[in-house]
Amino acid sequence: MNPMKRLFLPVLALLVAAGAWFLSADPAQGPAPASDFVLLDGSRISTNDLQGKVTLVNFWATSCVSCVAEMPKLISTYEKYKASGYDTVAVAMRYDPPSYVVNFTQTRQLPFKVAIDNTGQVAQAWGDVKLTPTSYLVNKQGKIIKRYVGEPDFAELHRLIETLLKEA
Repeated sequence: MNPMKRLFLPVLALLVAAGAWFLSADPAQGPAPASDFVLLDGSRISTNDLQGKVTLVNFWATSCVSCVAEMPKLISTYEKYKASGYDTVAVAMRYDPPSYVVNFTQTRQLPFKVAIDNTGQVAQAWGDVKLTPTSYLVNKQGKIIKRYVGEPDFAELHRLIETLLKEA
């Protein structure tokens, strides 16, 4: 075997292993980034306002088929746990026309907070979110516990929410 091939294979194996680790590593460890969310009514909340509740921060778009498909499950999850200290903030991506977001929110009667990230700063702060839906589950202390890219496994999400709601 020539020396280049001998060097290439271990390097390739290392790169594949590093890539697999990177893709499987959950970057959702640590405090939720300091962010200001501009809600549809023009009011603002920050990540500090989320403390004391278990919160799902969901990045979505009206043009995202998966986002639209998961919305009824997000609504039912919110309705199931809101009385126990659970909240949801749905953050529309910067490319989503505000009129579409308002129309979607009204026609689907979204019961939770809906924000518009018209500058892209919120998505940037939360790990440069580009894929939708992407959701982050944040505990009562403001720490990100789990990141979901794509629709979550809602049975697993519900178990995790129930565990987090029991924590002090």
